[in-house]
Parts: sequence; structure tokens; C-alpha cells
Amino acid sequence: MRQLRWPVAAAAAVSLALALEALPAALRWLWGGRRRRRRREVLFFPSQVTCTEALLQAPGAPAGAPAGCLCGLPHGESSLSRLLRALLAARASLEICLFAFSSPQLGRAVQLLHQRGVRVRIVTDCDYMALNGSQIGLLRKAGIPVRHDQDLGYMHHKFAIVDKKVLITGSLNWTTQAIQNNKENVLIMEDEEYVQLFLAEFERIWEEFNPTKYTFFPQKDRSH
Repeated sequence: MRQLRWPVAAAAAVSLALALEALPAALRWLWGGRRRRRRREVLFFPSQVTCTEALLQAPGAPAGAPAGCLCGLPHGESSLSRLLRALLAARASLEICLFAFSSPQLGRAVQLLHQRGVRVRIVTDCDYMALNGSQIGLLRKAGIPVRHDQDLGYMHHKFAIVDKKVLITGSLNWTTQAIQNNKENVLIMEDEEYVQLFLAEFERIWEEFNPTKYTFFPQKDRSH
């Protein structure tokens, strides 16, 4: 019996040593898998109407507790509040490429980011930026650079890029009508490959819509 115990004990010792040796690598693999878990979130609209004042505090303003708001709206999470949180997470840059932008809450969020020192750039459609209720004029007045098209076709994109890391895109125009009444979707994703593709498209359009390239009057025919 003693002769049988030694091989078993030796085998157990070898197995334990191998397991201990492999443990750091296994822990690194598990930790790396957790760190690689990238953000994926889908929002559907119309959004429940909730109070967003607690999210839209101006710099230097006292942190207001939702319970102290007297607006009468329900407090809690909604598709709009989750979209606001995704935008307000920006720390360095925010690129916005939108067909229509008239939501006061989203407009305030963008202005807040600008006040916090986030570099904001906006590309929009020349026709819809001039409609009543558009936020574009207010954002321009706040000092945020905006560029628009001159084409007959619409600048119909609907996406934003947060800190060059998070892509926000979908069917949603940033309008009260779309947020409160329409069947819409928004995808929020942290994926370097897709972010770079949309960022390249934004930079291409940003350069294409450079005001120095605008042609307000047709060139005269000089062949005569």
C-alpha cells in the first residue's frame, strides 16, 4: 500500500505545482477579458418623459438632488436620460453629425460640455438648421463651430462620437418630436474599428463643408 501512495502523492504534487504555475496566466486572461468588455447599449424611442435637470447642472452650480425638483415630472431613467449620460461622459471631444437638432435638453448638454472645455464640432443640414426651434443658432452663439452643406441633397447623417472612443448612432434625429413620439433607435457602442470609420467620415465632411469652399454665387461663363 505504501508503494502505491508515493506515486499518487508525487502525481498530486506535480499537478499542484503545474496549477500554481498556470494560475497567474489564467488570472491575467480573466482580467484581460474583463477589461476588454466594451460598451454595448441600445436605446429605443419614444422615450418616457422624465426630469433631466439633475443631469444638466451648469458648471459651478450646486448639485441638485432630483427630489428637490418641483417640475412635477417623474424622476428615473429613460432613453433620453441614458442618451444624455452617454454624451455628458465626454471629457476631451465630441463630434456631432446631425440632420436635425432641436431638442432643448440635448442642446443644453452640448453647451455644458463646451463650457467644461470639451472640444465640440457640429456638422448639420443647411435647410433644417434654419427652422424654428433649431438649437444650431444657440450653439453657434455659444462659440461652438458648426459647418453645413450647400448641396441639393440632405446631410442626413445621425451620429456622434464621444472622446473618439464611443459611437452613438441610429435613426434618431435630436428633436423633441422624434424623442417623444417616433419609433426610433440609438446604438451606443465602444468599438475602435467602427469609431474610426465614422470619425473618418466626419473629418471628410468637415473638410468638404469648409466655409472657404462655399460658393454663394455661380461662376460666370467666361467662354464669351
